[in-house]
This record gives sequence, C-alpha cells and structure tokens, in this order.
Amino acid sequence: MKRIIALATTLVMILMFAGCAASNTENQSKAETKAAAASTSEAADTTTAEKNDTDNSSKALVAYFSATGTTERVAKVITDCANADIYEITAAKPYTSADLDYNDSNSRTTKEQNDNTVRPEIGSKKIDLERYDTIFIGFPIWWGEEPRIMDTFVESYDLTGKTVIPFCTSGSSSIDTAADNLKANAKSGDWKDGRRFSAEVTKNEIDEWLKTL
Repeated sequence: MKRIIALATTLVMILMFAGCAASNTENQSKAETKAAAASTSEAADTTTAEKNDTDNSSKALVAYFSATGTTERVAKVITDCANADIYEITAAKPYTSADLDYNDSNSRTTKEQNDNTVRPEIGSKKIDLERYDTIFIGFPIWWGEEPRIMDTFVESYDLTGKTVIPFCTSGSSSIDTAADNLKANAKSGDWKDGRRFSAEVTKNEIDEWLKTL
C-alpha cells in the first residue's frame, strides 16, 4: 500500500512540474509575441515619422501681386500645375481704378513708377519661406517695370538658397527689365530666367513652360 501511495505522489509531482513547464513556455511565448508586436509598432511609427518628414519637405511657393486679377489667374494655374502653395502680396493701401490710370501723370502708380526708391507697404501677413526651396514671383508690368511693391517684397526676405522664378503678365512688355531690377534689389537667391504671359494664356501653355524648368 505504501508503495502505491509513493507512486501516486511521484506521479502527481511529475504532473505538477510538467504543468509549470508548460505555463512557463506559454508565458515566454506571450512575452515574445508582445515584444514582436511592440517592435512592429515601433517600426510602423518610424515609417510614419519618415513619411511625415517627407510630406513636410520643402516645396514650391507662388507669391504674386495682382491689381486687376490677370496675374492672379496665372498664379493660380501655376499653383495648380506645380502643386505649390500660394501667397498673395497685397498693398496696405489698396490700388483704386484712379490709381491705375496710366494716362494721368498725377495718378498714384504713375508717381510710384517714376520714382524707383518708392516702397509701398505690404498689407498681407508676412510669410515664412523656410520650407520652400522654389519660389515663383508673379506681377503685372507697369510702365515697363515691376510694380514698386514687388521691390518691397524681395527686399523684405532673405532668398539665400532659394530658386527664384519670376513671371509677369503684360500686353507686350518684356519681363527682362523687371526681373533684373528684382534680382538686383533682392541681393540673394538663385534667379532663373523669367517668363511673360499674356492675359489669354492657356493652362496648357503654362503647364508646358513648367515642364521646361
């Protein structure tokens, strides 16, 4: 009888050890699974962070001034085709129709364009250019040159390290003089050749121009 009890006791102990071993194995497996999941989650977070860094990388900006809406239309097409951000340069004192009368020698714009030291105040909020590596600068041609408010704009920012691409709208006047003036006044930035557009320019024409840049 004692022998039978001893055998039973031994069997119970063997089963207990086996159960503990199985439990330890199960716990270890759970721990390993949890660690693997954490590693996968961490990798996913890293990938998301890298993606966010890419999403927030430098891109293009279209900064423009438009008194009648013509340059604004071209600026919006460039923004769309280049997948860029857009920034409107507005005058603190808006230009009226009388101000834009080039036949009046006493009109505001006539006086401003006859004095290349004039710097009209910008009314739009200052923009941070840090995240942009390419900046399109658009404006109409007034009296054969850039509006003086564009000189205010380029002198207000450090364009070092930026690729600057000017564009303008006009009936026939070239952009050359205006682009040279802006580049000289900016004193920074890698300025590229500018492009003049007529009021009738199409989206396809603008898109083809962008493909050449």
